[in-house]
Amino acid sequence: MTEFTFISNSRSRGDDQDHSIAIWLFIVAGLVFAMVLLGGVTRLTGSGLSIVDWEPIKGIFPPFSHNEWLLLFEKYKLFPEYNIVNPNMNLADFKEIYWFEWSHRLLGRIIGIVFLIPFLWFLFRRKINLILGLKLALILILGALQALLGWYMVESGLVDKPDVSPYRLAAHLGLAIVIFSFIFWTALGLVNSRSYASSRQGIYSFLRITMPFYLCLVFFTILSGAFLAGNDAGYGYNTFPLMDGKIIPPDIFSLTPTWRNFFENPPLVQLDHRLIAELTAIIGIVVAILGQTRRLPLSARRIFLILGFAVLGQFLLGVSTLLLVVPIPLAAAHQAGAILLLSIVIWSCHELYRSR
Repeated sequence: MTEFTFISNSRSRGDDQDHSIAIWLFIVAGLVFAMVLLGGVTRLTGSGLSIVDWEPIKGIFPPFSHNEWLLLFEKYKLFPEYNIVNPNMNLADFKEIYWFEWSHRLLGRIIGIVFLIPFLWFLFRRKINLILGLKLALILILGALQALLGWYMVESGLVDKPDVSPYRLAAHLGLAIVIFSFIFWTALGLVNSRSYASSRQGIYSFLRITMPFYLCLVFFTILSGAFLAGNDAGYGYNTFPLMDGKIIPPDIFSLTPTWRNFFENPPLVQLDHRLIAELTAIIGIVVAILGQTRRLPLSARRIFLILGFAVLGQFLLGVSTLLLVVPIPLAAAHQAGAILLLSIVIWSCHELYRSR
């Protein structure tokens, strides 16, 4: 009896530690989610090139005096975006776009602090085992790379053409999605580590094989959306289901070499995103229906039901954003919906793979 009590208490303490780490990781994941959303709004408002240098320490503080604002504005005037896009911009207009970009960078610094300090504390208190420690160290490294990639992206818009490279934009968003997914999956493993008994035959086995591929499909749908944003391809062909009355728009292969059209030619970039999104929606609805099999526990069936509604809602958001010519609130909601859908798919995969 005493031995059983000792084992039970030890397991309870271990569960409490895991839950504390999981809560911390869920908070970090929530901040990364907010970071992605704020980054999207920053781009939609044309604010991403308002800060023309990268100062990791000094840049924490915004301008405090009128002279400091004037100095930053004069720096901004030296770059193509002011001369080509905003030649009539005044100081008040500059302040509006500056605050979006400054807030985006500040949130990135906050995420770094919120991750690093508890990580070091848990390490010092020996609350983290080797495997988890390696995972968290990898997340830290990826976060540092993401900061560098963010500036690398901004730098591409400070040259002759005042637009960031769609390739760098997609890489920046893609790495953010990888970091978010890794954090979210790790947190789920800590808070929901106990396995359950389930049959591995029939539909259950099919879902277990299919869902990782569907997760990759959702990821690539988000990446195709990044190329759509990077080429401002959502501002044309604002009809659905046809593209200005055509199944396939003209001039989709006007660039050479041919492969560039898939990433740089707005009509083909939009067509690609439409097709990938439609495929994502169809497969998502199918797996949501299959996920109602009684071979799965009730908790898993509920997740697949939520997945079905999330897929449908995200698809309708995307179509609405297109038809209304990318209004900022709707476009931001569409980007948020993409991350929520990804989270639900990760959650469903975790439910399937924790069975024994």
